[in-house]
Amino acid sequence: MDNQRLFIWAIFAVLAWMTYEAWQADYGPEPAATPVPAETAAPADQPDTDLPELSVQEPAAINNSDLPTLQPQAPTATQESAASIRVTTDVLELEISTAGGTLQGAILKKYPVAKDQPELVKLLSNDPNDYAVIQSGLLSRGGAGDANHRTIFSAEKSNYDLGPGEEIRVPLTWTNEAGVTFTKTYRFTRGSYIIEMDQVVSNEGDAAWQGTEYVQIDRHLGEWERSMFDVDSYSFNGPIVYDGKKAEKLQRDDLLDDGPFTYKTDQGWFGAIEHHFVAAVVPEPGIQQSYETSLSNPQDLTALSRAIGSVVSVPPGQSHTFDTTLFVGPKLQSQLELVDEKLKLTVDYGWLTMLSQPLFWLLSAAYGVVANWGVAIIVVTILIKLVFYKLTESSGRSMAKMRNLQPRIKAIQERYKDDRQAQSQAMMDLYKTEKVNPAAGCLPILIQMPFFLAFYWVLLESVEMRQAPFMLWITDLSVRDPFFILPLIMGAAMFFQQKLNPQVGDPIQIKVMQIMPIMFTVFFAFFPAGLVLYWVTNTLLSIAQQWKINKVVEAESKQKKSRKKPKKA
Repeated sequence: MDNQRLFIWAIFAVLAWMTYEAWQADYGPEPAATPVPAETAAPADQPDTDLPELSVQEPAAINNSDLPTLQPQAPTATQESAASIRVTTDVLELEISTAGGTLQGAILKKYPVAKDQPELVKLLSNDPNDYAVIQSGLLSRGGAGDANHRTIFSAEKSNYDLGPGEEIRVPLTWTNEAGVTFTKTYRFTRGSYIIEMDQVVSNEGDAAWQGTEYVQIDRHLGEWERSMFDVDSYSFNGPIVYDGKKAEKLQRDDLLDDGPFTYKTDQGWFGAIEHHFVAAVVPEPGIQQSYETSLSNPQDLTALSRAIGSVVSVPPGQSHTFDTTLFVGPKLQSQLELVDEKLKLTVDYGWLTMLSQPLFWLLSAAYGVVANWGVAIIVVTILIKLVFYKLTESSGRSMAKMRNLQPRIKAIQERYKDDRQAQSQAMMDLYKTEKVNPAAGCLPILIQMPFFLAFYWVLLESVEMRQAPFMLWITDLSVRDPFFILPLIMGAAMFFQQKLNPQVGDPIQIKVMQIMPIMFTVFFAFFPAGLVLYWVTNTLLSIAQQWKINKVVEAESKQKKSRKKPKKA
């Protein structure tokens, strides 16, 4: 078996697989969405959803059989005229509706949609065409006096701005006829995309209040169009859940075919992810929650994910607080881990997460030293090359020996050109005599393949590299090289690398190998520039390593021949 050919075809297979994913879909075909006219879309403070009854864990003395459901209904004039509260921090611009205290707007101030463009990324919106809101509320036993996401709360003021070193607290209150006051408070801190939310029940009435909390994300998924020119379209876009053991991305067609996805846990969370960004809800740990994700509007593919907590009883004169943590922002793993260790699973590294996470840590550590993500990629590539140096050295020595045997191999091919069986036997005898194993480098190459793929996902999915500049014309490592210079350099480097390695096979095979650098250049032309930079660096290091090995093996061969020469009398 020809080691060079194996290497080329192994890489080609990997690239073909990656290209297929990017061109088609990473997670299977998506059903075509049926457009819904804007005038029929749900209003921001009244989505066309209901809150179905979910069984909840509760003390035995409390009967939850009559917990209410919220039925779809036309918005009232009061709800339509609900006021909006503007909250501005150093990283977020938010809009909160007094109808239920719904988070109906979130703009990321530090993340433009495109490099050097004024338009900013918007994660939450009450625009029917880009609908995404986080709703919350409390359900009362018997349904009397619910402080749900349709209830009109009162607010102290309509604008909040985060000053230097300050923390913003936004309280919303409402009191029902039974004398129970409900206070929903959001807390925002500087530099953080973490939003703390608590819902306090203060019972000043004559009877115990019994009920539970709920939080839900209602989000229009929209059309999912794939384009190899748009890196964002490569990634999963939709709901993600964590059941206390594993995170799972929920496919649209599965929700359409199988119905709602439900589970119960006291260590779970749910969210809506897209490339580089997430809106997530993390209920208080240790409190049993019932989770459900469904398509609340299958026609326009609006996904609804929610958690309903355990029922509690609040006696007269006492109060109870329901705590929930929200995250609305970029998938910064350092901040995600502050909320929940497993929330970093929203960074979609796929099935190679176990390799991608350490690689990201190493890349972040390198960035902390060099302060440039492009240079960090080069540093990590060198470190990976050093780790696998001994393994790749065996492959390199095998190829170097094969190179030295080229004249003898060609002679055998000429001698037995009409007898393939005899040719193969003669080649095997030659390999045995010279102690050359053409397959010696297979294992190192196969071991490196998962690291290449893991690094691909790190560069594609890590928001830290989104719009990160390298130098000169590379102003964004997460998208393709705008002038295709790096792919051309890579193709030239691969062509030179081929010249260092043996050309074995029939003329057709050799010609196929010769055009591989061109094919790889085309493949990599549309990959993120950071990945191409990694591959260029890796190829240049491989050329240097193989050149050195060729020199060493050639010197060893000359010494071996000199020892075999008979001495003159």
